[in-house]
Amino acid sequence: MKTEPFNWHKTGNSIVIIGGASGIGLAAAHQFVNDGLNVLIADWDKENLQSAIAALQINVSAAQKVVDFECDVSSMEDMQALSDKAFDAFGDIHCVMNNAGVSIPTGQPWENLDQWQKQVDINMWGVIHGCQAFIPKMLERGQPGAIINTGSKQGITKPPGNFAYNLSKAGVIAYTESVAYSLRQIDGCVLSAHLLVPGFTYTGMMTNYFKEKPDGAWTSEQVVDFMMQGLHAQDFYIICPDNEVTTEIDQKRIQWSADDIIKNRPAASRWHPNFQQEFEEFMK
Repeated sequence: MKTEPFNWHKTGNSIVIIGGASGIGLAAAHQFVNDGLNVLIADWDKENLQSAIAALQINVSAAQKVVDFECDVSSMEDMQALSDKAFDAFGDIHCVMNNAGVSIPTGQPWENLDQWQKQVDINMWGVIHGCQAFIPKMLERGQPGAIINTGSKQGITKPPGNFAYNLSKAGVIAYTESVAYSLRQIDGCVLSAHLLVPGFTYTGMMTNYFKEKPDGAWTSEQVVDFMMQGLHAQDFYIICPDNEVTTEIDQKRIQWSADDIIKNRPAASRWHPNFQQEFEEFMK
């Protein structure tokens, strides 16, 4: 069932942002602080946490709380401790943003097992741990709220390259869909789930590849602005464009990937030489 749009987004309500010390998570924290919400940012990087908290506190009112928590999202024990901390600090939690993620080069699918496991432990299990640590308590409290999980377009179209990253983000999509469906089956439930899918965004993760923001990339703040619009519209899939890729281009790429199954084309046919011309024609 649909509830009043964005009814958890109120002054004095509280949000937890996991992976909130940099990039999109930190931009979201600034947005919610400016909107009058209490904010807890959780991250594994102690130095980034300290810097982020100092920046956030500049705009905090006397009635607001801003809290930080150091944790490892791959540990359910850490995430349970985070949940306990958040409810102790704020009383009720109205939104959880599972945003922690890393990109770890893993080579071929049959190589570097440890790196594959680390990638999936953070990007996918971190989201699962966050939901399992918070959703039962949020349902018990009965307050309007939202779960926002950060996915990736690579989890949808699965381009060659970082195969483990694709796997982890595809898992986030499937898991978040199951959360949204399951919440919808609860009579009178006022908790919703949403999948944030950024486009090309210049974050700390991207500085490993680009010293300065490429013209085609969005800023984290642009992603958060688009996310807020999607949340207000009660969208489940919040798929962001960027300065190079429009919504229409995204939709056609996603359609092509889905048609690989329907038409029984070779895996990843978009990058198969026998289908290169057909793909280019399709995208026109």
